[in-house]
Amino acid sequence: MDTRTKDADPVRVLDVASADYRRVFELFLAGTDEKPVTHVRLSELVAALPHRRVLLDLGAGDGRTTAYLARSFDRTVAVEPSEAMREKLAVTCPEAVILPDRLDRVRPPEPADLVHLSHVLYYVPEADWFDTVSRALDWTAPGGTLLVVLQNPESPCMRMAAHFTGVRYDLAPLAARLRAQHPEDDIALESLDLHYRAPDLAEAVDVAEFMVNVADLATLDPRPSRAALTAYVQDHFARPDGGYAIGHTQDMLIVRRPLPS
Repeated sequence: MDTRTKDADPVRVLDVASADYRRVFELFLAGTDEKPVTHVRLSELVAALPHRRVLLDLGAGDGRTTAYLARSFDRTVAVEPSEAMREKLAVTCPEAVILPDRLDRVRPPEPADLVHLSHVLYYVPEADWFDTVSRALDWTAPGGTLLVVLQNPESPCMRMAAHFTGVRYDLAPLAARLRAQHPEDDIALESLDLHYRAPDLAEAVDVAEFMVNVADLATLDPRPSRAALTAYVQDHFARPDGGYAIGHTQDMLIVRRPLPS
């Protein structure tokens, strides 16, 4: 089926500073189990650290997870290029040092015991992933952990994004390259099974639109049609109870740096 047509209303490009983005992001957060499930695993990773002096959150967004993690650390540095997100971040995590720089320009003030790079690589060309993560690894203190989070390529969410945009993200090749280049580090790739649930089709389509925005929709001509997206959501995510459920399993790439011997 052709999912792109100039004769139909296209899927919207959602800018993070827009009211539309904020609305659908809040819908997504209200309907997903991501935060509680992810926070449990994050707590386990933090508890295993030999030191909890500095947290570095790269792409901190509105700061909800930053604030959760910050409770365990003496100091927090949060990097967030979006002005709209920084305003929320400053309220959510007022104790954090907030840096407005892009990842390729930022210079954190000190190494961190946990470096958190969550759902950021969507916005970095895949050819630059290794260099970006290598820089983050340089900012990870001895004995510290670098955590990179991204959607699993086989999750229903990402299969939908690939269907409409051709985009597919996968941390496995990056993990393999890091293992080859950094044999001294303990590197693991694990998945967390997550689900978003909506009470009706209209909300499910709005959140599906948010999910396919992991691709740079502005570069697609024509963009996928909203009618095709609606049909896809109805066909793939409808539940017998009348609601909708979209799985969005995420992968965690965990890089543990050794302590000096």
